[in-house]
Amino acid sequence: MLRVPGLGPSRVQAIHEALHLETLQELEEAAHDGRLARLPGFGARSAAKIRAALVELRAVGTPVLWAHAAAEADALLAEWRRHPDVVAADAAGALRRGEEVIGSLTVVLAASRWTPELQGTVLRMAGATRVESIGTIIRMQLPSGVPVTLHLVAPDEFAWARWHATGSEPHVRGLLHQMTTRGWRVEGHRLLDAQGIRIPVPDEVSLYHRLGHPCLPPELRMDEADPIPDEGTLSTLVTAGDLQGALHCHSMDSDGSETIAALAEAAQRAGLRYLGISDHSQSSTYAGGLSRDAIRAQHARIDDLNAGYADRGLDFCLLKGIEADILPCGRLDYDDHLLEAFDFVIGSIHTRFGMNERQMTDRVLRALDDPHLTILGHPTGRLLLTREPYAIDLTAVIAKAAAVGVAIELNADPHRLDMDWRGCRLARSLGAQVSIGPDAHAPSGFANLRHGVTQARRGWLAPAHVLNTRSADDVRAFARRRRALA
Repeated sequence: MLRVPGLGPSRVQAIHEALHLETLQELEEAAHDGRLARLPGFGARSAAKIRAALVELRAVGTPVLWAHAAAEADALLAEWRRHPDVVAADAAGALRRGEEVIGSLTVVLAASRWTPELQGTVLRMAGATRVESIGTIIRMQLPSGVPVTLHLVAPDEFAWARWHATGSEPHVRGLLHQMTTRGWRVEGHRLLDAQGIRIPVPDEVSLYHRLGHPCLPPELRMDEADPIPDEGTLSTLVTAGDLQGALHCHSMDSDGSETIAALAEAAQRAGLRYLGISDHSQSSTYAGGLSRDAIRAQHARIDDLNAGYADRGLDFCLLKGIEADILPCGRLDYDDHLLEAFDFVIGSIHTRFGMNERQMTDRVLRALDDPHLTILGHPTGRLLLTREPYAIDLTAVIAKAAAVGVAIELNADPHRLDMDWRGCRLARSLGAQVSIGPDAHAPSGFANLRHGVTQARRGWLAPAHVLNTRSADDVRAFARRRRALA
């Protein structure tokens, strides 16, 4: 629903809580039958605009965020996998590669025999519209408006078809060139050697190994010019299991939806050993920024919760953090004395995005001079499909962060993914630490870490490059070291 113009998170939440709607089709029905118009804050005019936006959305198939496309694909694949004649089904294309924004879904389906009846059943299960068929490739549109390309293959063609459909195009073209130099050729979804004998491709690992390469994860298949690393390098790329904690989380003390205790329980269920609470600072009045008294009260609650975890023998703790606004002058919100009370400080820009590059860069460089700053939050300020990055010399910022010992955030909120994988590669090359932060405003927000890890891997980050793969004591020490050096 967030893809519908005019529906932000708060309005989507209001619709869901009042009407219990789950799909765009249900939303459209509610907009037609008057239920939407009767909701507080909506009315007939809003309902009409939403009806028109839904029609436009279906017609043009606008790009969607990776997380939204993944949810759509997961539901679709679960439906198809239940059919007894479908042997295998998986996503490919940009979604499998972890691109931040997805223009269309690509899916590979395998069945022993693709009859017209089975094809029709598959399309009906998806609620497909605008169907076009070219041989074994079917292009269609889901009821939500998302375009889908289906590749219908035999079971023994599945691995090859999924690799080929995953791309990227330059990566596939580069490996196909290597195959042709060996005298191999491709016929349909079959790979043949120089004598015309079929080369079996049971999985992607065997395909890469036949060419003398380790199997490259889909998120790294971006450009034929990118070198394929050795097995040792690939094995050290960061995984979700490497993350020991999360350092960007908002409670209901500012603009989150849950108590600190509830967020801590969710973090433990997610397998984390610590959680850094980082509510907004006082200048963010729109987000319920914390006053000095509110901070003291929050810290007392955190102390009580930590004492309880210790009494119960839990390997878990809460860290006292803040997301302090970087003011237009480059100063961090709050005075030095209060900033000393935090275990870590995230500094972020939430205002005056229209500064030119020199002004914005100087603003952030001044903030990096503050010894209390531990992490620079979402460093380009972008909101995918909504707001372009503000003008900033990211190279200069990351270089200084590396020099003074400040980590750069990879904000894993799927609307941000900021900094992106390119910035991660830059951070690695310049020696800066990266913090993968979920920016969670509710327990469900910890799922964002999955998106952040994908982007970190695309940026060639290993656990040693990521701050929150370290223990809670190590994170505290990282912040203290920055203050001591200053």
